[in-house]
Amino acid sequence: MFRSFFISGFTAYVVLALVYAVVQLIRGMDPLFAWLGLALAAGAPAAFLAWLYIAGRARTSAHPVAVSVACGLGTAITMAANWRYEAASGTIHVWAGLCLLAWFIYLRWYSVFAKRNSTALAPGAVLPEFELQSSQGETVSSTRFRGKNHVFVFYRGNWCPLCSAQIAELAEQYRELQALGAEVILVSSQPQSHSLRLAKRFDAPMQFFRDVSNSAAEKLGILASFGTPLGFQLLGYSTDTAMPTVIITDEGGKILYSDATDNYRVRPEPELFLNVLREHTPAKL
Repeated sequence: MFRSFFISGFTAYVVLALVYAVVQLIRGMDPLFAWLGLALAAGAPAAFLAWLYIAGRARTSAHPVAVSVACGLGTAITMAANWRYEAASGTIHVWAGLCLLAWFIYLRWYSVFAKRNSTALAPGAVLPEFELQSSQGETVSSTRFRGKNHVFVFYRGNWCPLCSAQIAELAEQYRELQALGAEVILVSSQPQSHSLRLAKRFDAPMQFFRDVSNSAAEKLGILASFGTPLGFQLLGYSTDTAMPTVIITDEGGKILYSDATDNYRVRPEPELFLNVLREHTPAKL
């Protein structure tokens, strides 16, 4: 539950703190460098979160050091201002300190998934049976995806910019994957109407399925309880979601590769999927 509240609250706090600091700087409120420090402390994480949506990147480093340095420097500036102008600076250093604290909570707690060692996804094991819903509303068993290689991608939903970017990468590689005898299966718990909007963005015949009530994610051990930010439920998204996961299976449903990243911002490069399939199907090259 706290994850859902945290990410929405964290985003709102740094954006509001940044706007407030900028307004005070424009007004020329003293001490100016205290407000400058708060703008830096709040602006660094706010800019990072905005960059995730704007840049169209599918991954980041586990620890964006530049953001931490900027946020820490901004906090240090406000603390120096408090020491020099205690009466005038008030609690600006506290506001900046909360930005820094929230940023590290985001890095060390929100971004990281615990208990990701699912034996169900071990390479060599047969993919467990589960059910999905097709775009036509048909219930489909995972056993249907046998007879050829498949790349299953469990993603969080349209609201996650890294997930959308990862799907865009797969769309760009679709012909190469298809040449290796693989089909891409994209799975989320979001309504089919959301998935259809996402599908229209890509010129690739990838198949979108819905994991109703996240039952498949729970069976595979990749369920993220309260993983959707607070507020997105109003747009039709479920509160629970799947942890970003990639599973590659062969014609018999045996798992060739799985990536159950323990950090939602750290994801495998798409070339890795091609290498796995090339290794498995050398005769088809």
